[in-house]
Amino acid sequence: MKLKQLESVLGDLEQFSNPKVELEQYPTGPHIASRMLYTAENSFGDVSNKVVADFGCGCGTLGAAATLLGADQVIAIDIDSDSLELASENAADLELDIDFVQCDIRNLEWRGHVDTVVMNPPFGTRKKGVDMDFLSMALKVGTKF
Repeated sequence: MKLKQLESVLGDLEQFSNPKVELEQYPTGPHIASRMLYTAENSFGDVSNKVVADFGCGCGTLGAAATLLGADQVIAIDIDSDSLELASENAADLELDIDFVQCDIRNLEWRGHVDTVVMNPPFGTRKKGVDMDFLSMALKVGTKF
C-alpha cells in the first residue's frame, strides 16, 4: 500500500467524540500514523508478517495501519472500554482482523511473542510516570524496536 493511500484510509476512521482528559486521550492523526507505520515497514521491515502490539490503542489508528501494511497479527490494548469499542468499530468498518484486549498496561501479563510495539502513550501530565509505564512494558514484551 502506498503512503498516500494509507493516510487516506486512516483519515476516514472515527475519532474520539468525548476524549477522557484523565486518560490523556487524543487521536493519532492519519498524517503522523501513516508515516510512522510506513517508515517502520519500509525502512526497517517491522510490520509486514510480524506480530504488532498497539499499546493504548485509543481509536485504533496505529493498529489499523499495521494491519493494512500486512502485519500477521495486531493486538490492540487499552484500559478504556469506550476506546476499544470505537477501535473495534473502526476495524470492522475496514474489515480488519485485530485482537482487542482491555487491560491497564501496568498490569499486563504477556505470554506471547511480539515483534513490534507501536504506541502513542499518555505523556504523564495527569498521572505522573504513566509514560514510563508504557515504555517499560514495551521493553519487556517487544523484541525489536
